[in-house]
Amino acid sequence: MPICYAHSAENRPESDWQTLKSHAENVAALAAQFAEPFGAAEIARYTGLLHDLGKYSDPFQNRLRGGKRVDHATAGAKEAIARWQLIGKLMAYCIAGHHAGLANGSGEGKNRSTLKERLAADIPALNPVWQAEIPLPEKIALSPPKRHPDYHNFDQDKQVAHCRFIESFFIRMLYSCLVDADYLDTEAFYAKLENETIERGNYPALSDLQQAFNQHLQNVRADAKKHSEGGQAELNQLRSEILDHAQQQAALAPGLFTLTVPTGGGKTYTSMAFALEHARQHGQRRIIYIIPFTSIIEQNAGEFRKAFGALGEAAVLEHHSTFDDRTLQERDTRDKLRHATENWDAPIVVTTAVQFFESLFADRSARCRKLHNIAGSVIILDEAQMLPLHLLRPVMAAIDELARNYRCTVVMCTATQPAIDAKHGFYGGFSDVREIAPDPARLYTALRRTTVRHIGKQSDAELLEHLTAQPQLLIIVNNRRHARSLYDSAKPLDGVYHLTTLMCAEHRSEVLKTIRARLKAGAPCRLIATSLIEAGVDVSFPRLMRAEAGADSIAQAAGRCNRENLRTADESEVLIFRPEEQWKAPPELATYAACMRETLRNDGDLLAPEAMIAYFRRVYDLSDLDKHHILEMLKNAGSDFPFQTIAEKSRVIESNHMLPLLIPYDANAEAHINALEHADTIGGLLRQLQRYTVQVPEKALCILCKNRRVKIINKEKFGEQFYALIGTDLYDAQAGLNWDNPDYIDADNLCI
Repeated sequence: MPICYAHSAENRPESDWQTLKSHAENVAALAAQFAEPFGAAEIARYTGLLHDLGKYSDPFQNRLRGGKRVDHATAGAKEAIARWQLIGKLMAYCIAGHHAGLANGSGEGKNRSTLKERLAADIPALNPVWQAEIPLPEKIALSPPKRHPDYHNFDQDKQVAHCRFIESFFIRMLYSCLVDADYLDTEAFYAKLENETIERGNYPALSDLQQAFNQHLQNVRADAKKHSEGGQAELNQLRSEILDHAQQQAALAPGLFTLTVPTGGGKTYTSMAFALEHARQHGQRRIIYIIPFTSIIEQNAGEFRKAFGALGEAAVLEHHSTFDDRTLQERDTRDKLRHATENWDAPIVVTTAVQFFESLFADRSARCRKLHNIAGSVIILDEAQMLPLHLLRPVMAAIDELARNYRCTVVMCTATQPAIDAKHGFYGGFSDVREIAPDPARLYTALRRTTVRHIGKQSDAELLEHLTAQPQLLIIVNNRRHARSLYDSAKPLDGVYHLTTLMCAEHRSEVLKTIRARLKAGAPCRLIATSLIEAGVDVSFPRLMRAEAGADSIAQAAGRCNRENLRTADESEVLIFRPEEQWKAPPELATYAACMRETLRNDGDLLAPEAMIAYFRRVYDLSDLDKHHILEMLKNAGSDFPFQTIAEKSRVIESNHMLPLLIPYDANAEAHINALEHADTIGGLLRQLQRYTVQVPEKALCILCKNRRVKIINKEKFGEQFYALIGTDLYDAQAGLNWDNPDYIDADNLCI
């Protein structure tokens, strides 16, 4: 019988090539291993065996010897459906799309044939040798998935949508197992051929990480006890109580949990302590910590590395959304954690909500590879109230599915829990959600640090008067233009600072270091910032002003006031104000602000748990929680799932497409940019470059390029993926990037 090959090797004899039988068996074994945590090893094994079936054709074997391209994915999809019908169609999506991406089942596809079109196409005949090399069973068993406990109370449309969602989610997870197995076996074959070493695996065990973490907690507690007194000592005692109670809940069965703790209560360490103990008791594989903003991912990842001591660097993976996934796919065998971004094969993953949720609805292999490694994980959703409203129902369905059918535990961690439980009247909401904090209502009272009141409309002139009168004051506004304008007016005052996302992370860190030192010393410190300050930034002002926003944003802002309990709640005011008309909020934010005002009028204490539930109910009543009708698309799809369309519609951030711009902020930044300019591989550069990026609208970046204020870095090697600012005259030492300069941007473009 002829030998059929899967992969050739340039300038090598065919005896060095990888046989098709070997590749199919290796991929099958890996895919089965990856699917084991969610009970789909058998279907994954045969999906792996069939994925390259089309390579058994003469045209493909000729392709390996210099012939034309040929479709090698459709044959396996056709065989799966012919042999196993309904189960075979689940497999067919994965097999047909293992290079091109998951396609729409029917209808139209954007630059990609639909599955229906692929199955109807003529393909080359297969060499009969495949039947001897790939034995297939008559039947494949697949255990039925668990449904939502309220399933029988749903109306018929919701029942259908729920079942379709379960099926489509399973296909995406199965696809993940296949494409990761295919990548890994191909990578291993070529690495062995070239005598290269691929750094994967061999991470610290979660048990070792827990031991290091617990030792760190003991040290922190001992240090706090030694140096704390008065209100700070009481706060530390309460934090310890919260953490100890949460760890005791770790014995509860995996599923959905909430950790409802006001700002300052130690949620970060408490959630990690629970996750480590819960994973130990229930055999879960990794911990995924999801943060709402890229701007603080390094801060949290750094805290965890420090807490894990000597094991931290090897254990904690940061996966940002700053750079395109294609960049992260660049081969470099020297960076094990960079490889882990491809499939999250690390014990601790710290990532963004954008990266996590968009991956759960993705269609491309690069984004889907990691999905199977989510199964059997403890997932911590930090600031869970920030789940994207326009995708709330699909996102909730995904969270519920992970907990119900993929052995995940999900901890929704926040001071202001969104009212998305069935017990809150949310139709089809989460059920059997368990709280791991001790008595959230009592904690709210014990950790109340501020008094919130609305002071009506405030002009910029009046805000300037507040800044003049108060030597230590934080003012948070809703957009960067307002922040910059107010900062420019206040600059003559002593100790005025500015924070926006137009400053790179390194710049913001330096400013925050100065701010904390001045606050501690009692020196004048007046800060004008956008909402980025609310995302876990550890500062403590005696007084704070916040432009109208949602009640959850007000609560997050309040966490930057009297954070260390050095004053009474009455002394530390959070003043809500309505800004001038020119700075009015966009429609969505205006809706949140209106719901906040109504809650303030009708429910008393805006930040109380009962008031927050009332606020979220009002918001949900006025919002489209599935704006792009993803669940309806699935309901109407039958078995023709619109994977590509759903991926396009599932953008967590719907604003203008943003691109990262590298800023030559200091000597380190210049050195890293220069290294990238001459690099053959990315290596560990991305992590350093994260600290020197500013996200800008694509249109603005195009204008800056046109006016020769931005250059493309190493285009020959990496394509148009890395852009760097030329010079620093457009980057203000106090306020960051400013592209609204009539000297180089036409007046027609000043609206950017």
